[in-house]
Amino acid sequence: TTSGDTLELVEESLDTELLNNAVRLHIQGCPLLPGGVHLCEVQNHLVLLLVTVQSVHRILLPHPAYAYRGDLITESQMQSVFTDIGKINFRDPSSYYLIPSVPGLAANSVASAAWLSSDGEALFALPSAAGGIFVIKLPPHDVPGVVSVVELKQSSVVQRFLTGWMPTAIRGDGPSDVPISLAVHCLDHDAFLFALCQDHKLRMWSYKDQMCLMVADLLEFMPVSRDLRLAAGTGHRLRLAFSQSLGLYLGVYMHAPKRGQFCVFQLVSTESNRYSLDHISSLFSSQETLIDFALTSAEIWALWHNEENQTIVKYINFEQNVAGQWNQVFVQPLPEEEVTVRHDQDPRETYLEYLFTPGRFSNAAIQKALQIFSQGTERHTDLTWDELKKEVTLAVENEFQGSVTEYECSPEEFCQLQVDFWSKFCACCLQYQEALSRPLALLLNPYTNMVCLLKKGFVSFLVPCSLVDHLYLLSNEHLLTEEDAAIFDDLEMSRDVVCLVQCLRLIGESIPMEIAFMMEMACSRLQPPEKAAEQILGDLIANDTENVMEDIHSKLQEIRNPIHAIGVLIREMDYETDTDMERAHPLNMRLNLTQLYGSSTAVSVVCWGVCKIATIRFQICRDLLILQQLLLRLGDPMVLGGGQLFQSQQDLLHRTSPLLLSYYLIRWASQCPASDIPIDTLESNLQHLSVLELADTTVLTPHK
Repeated sequence: TTSGDTLELVEESLDTELLNNAVRLHIQGCPLLPGGVHLCEVQNHLVLLLVTVQSVHRILLPHPAYAYRGDLITESQMQSVFTDIGKINFRDPSSYYLIPSVPGLAANSVASAAWLSSDGEALFALPSAAGGIFVIKLPPHDVPGVVSVVELKQSSVVQRFLTGWMPTAIRGDGPSDVPISLAVHCLDHDAFLFALCQDHKLRMWSYKDQMCLMVADLLEFMPVSRDLRLAAGTGHRLRLAFSQSLGLYLGVYMHAPKRGQFCVFQLVSTESNRYSLDHISSLFSSQETLIDFALTSAEIWALWHNEENQTIVKYINFEQNVAGQWNQVFVQPLPEEEVTVRHDQDPRETYLEYLFTPGRFSNAAIQKALQIFSQGTERHTDLTWDELKKEVTLAVENEFQGSVTEYECSPEEFCQLQVDFWSKFCACCLQYQEALSRPLALLLNPYTNMVCLLKKGFVSFLVPCSLVDHLYLLSNEHLLTEEDAAIFDDLEMSRDVVCLVQCLRLIGESIPMEIAFMMEMACSRLQPPEKAAEQILGDLIANDTENVMEDIHSKLQEIRNPIHAIGVLIREMDYETDTDMERAHPLNMRLNLTQLYGSSTAVSVVCWGVCKIATIRFQICRDLLILQQLLLRLGDPMVLGGGQLFQSQQDLLHRTSPLLLSYYLIRWASQCPASDIPIDTLESNLQHLSVLELADTTVLTPHK
C-alpha cells in the first residue's frame, strides 16, 4: 500500500511462515503515483519498479524460489525476500533516476507503466507535459551504462476510421491527449504501449520504432451525448490480458456519470505493421464508483464501492453471457453492530466470544482499538490471539472498575454497566475494522485462477461457490433468470430446484434469531434435529403475520416433483462418495504434506473458507428440514406430486438430519483454536509410526 511518499510491502506465503516479511520504504519528498508500484519476476530476482512524481527507482530482491533455501530456521519458517533489504544502496545511481524537468510530467495525469526488457533493462513510461509519452530506460543492473530518455510523440500516426485505414499527422499538444491509463505488452525485442487518453481515444505505440501505430475513438462503441464527447474522460481504465492461443485482449472501462461501460477488444494485426481492434463485447454497469477491475481472456472481474460504503465484487464471462448478466460475489460483510446479551449470560464472556470469533475482527483492528481505549498508555504490538484477549479483558475491566463509584448497586445495574463499557470497546473495534476493510484492488492470477481482494489492512481470498450455495445466496431477481434456471440438463427439474430454493429462502428469512438458536442448541446437545425443526415450524405458523406460509404453499404448487427436487438438493450437498482404492495415492505420498498450506495465513484461509461453506449448508439443511416437516403436516397429494409415498418423505428426512449435524460439526471444528502438540507426545507418535514403517519423506517409493 502507498500513502504519500511511503510504501508498505508485505510478503505472504501459503506454505510457510516468513520472517522479516514486512518493510516500509520512505522516499522523502517524492509521493508515489497511484498504481506506480510494479513487480517483475525474472529467473533469479524479483524486480520492484517504483514511479514517483519526481523519480523512478529499481530495487532488486532475491527470488523466493532460490533465496534462503539453505537457511531455514525450522521446517515451518524461512526468511522473507525483504530480510536483507536494509543492505541495498538506494542512492546507487544505477538504481534510480530523477525525472527531467523538460518536458516533465503532465500536470493532470497520474498514469504510469513499467516493465523489463528481454535484455534486463528497466523501462518506465509516463505522460509527457508536451502531450506524448516519454520513456526512461535504466541499463541492466549488472551492466554499466547510461540512462536514456525517449519521447514518443504523435507526429507520425496511422489512425483507424470506420471506412478503413488512413495515414494522418496528429499533434498531441492539447490537454485532451493526456493519457489517464497506461498499459504495456512486452514482445521479444519490442514493447507495445497502450494509452487511454482524456479525449476518449486509445493510442498504441511501438517502443522500438517510436511510432504511434493506432488511434481508435472508443466513443464509437458506446452511446454518447454531446456533453460526454466534450467532457474530459478522467475515470477511464485500461487492462490487458494475453493468451498464447487467443492473442492480446484489451479491456476498457469507459466512465460516464451515473453509469459505466466495459468494452473488450482483441488486437488484430494486418499487413504493413498496421493494427486494428476487433470489438468482442460491450457490458454495462449501473455502479458508479469503480475501484479496480481485472481482465482474463474470458472474464472481467470488477470491484466497486457503493454509496452505503459496501464492497461489491462481480464477474462476467464476456463471450458466453449474451444477456450481460453479472455474477454476484458474496463478500464478507462487516461484523454486526449489535450484540445481544441474554439475562442468563455474562456480558464479558458474550462480548469476548463476539470479538474473538475467528474471522470476525482482524488482529490489527482489535490492537488499534485497544491502543485507543487505553488512551495510549501502552503500546500493544505483536500479541498472540490469547495474549490480546487477556489485554482486552484487563483494559475494559479496569475502565469499568474505575468508573464504578457506588459501593452498592443492583445486579441489573451492574450488568448494564458492563454492557455499556464492552459495547463502547466493540464500537471502537468496528470503526477500525471498517477502515482496514476498505478495498484497494483486485488480484487475479491467470495461472491458478486464484482471486484475491486487496484491502487496506489485509487480503481476502475468494472461494469458489458451489451450485447449491450460489442458488441459496442469489437475490430473487437473479434467481429467476433463464441462465440460472437451466442448471440441470432436465429443464423441468431445474425449475423445480429453483422453486424449492425459493421456499427455503422464505423459511430462512422468516426465522427470528432466538428461534434459530433452538436448532443450534439441539445440535450442540445431540438432540434429534427433526424435533427442533417441528417446533420451529410450529412457532412460524403461530406467529405468521405476513402470510409467509401461504407464499410457501403457493410456491410448492409450482414444483412438479417436490420429493425428487429435495433428493437432488441433498445429493448436491452430500460429500459422501465411494473411494476408488485402485486410484488412491500411496500412503507415503498422502503423508508428504508438511509444507502444503503450512502457514498461518493458509490455515486461516482454509478454516474460514470451510466455516463459510459449512454455515451456509447448515442453514440450507435447517430450512430444508423445516420444509419437510411442513410437507408431512400438509399431507396433500396435490402438493406432494401425486402418489408420493410417505416412506420416501421419511427417508429424505433421515438423510437431511445427519447432513445438518455433519455441517454443524464441521463449522464448529473450523472455528476451534488449535494448539501445538507437546514434544513428548509427538515423539511417542513418531515411535508408533516407525513400528508401522510409515515416514513423512519427500522421496516417493513404489507402492508395494
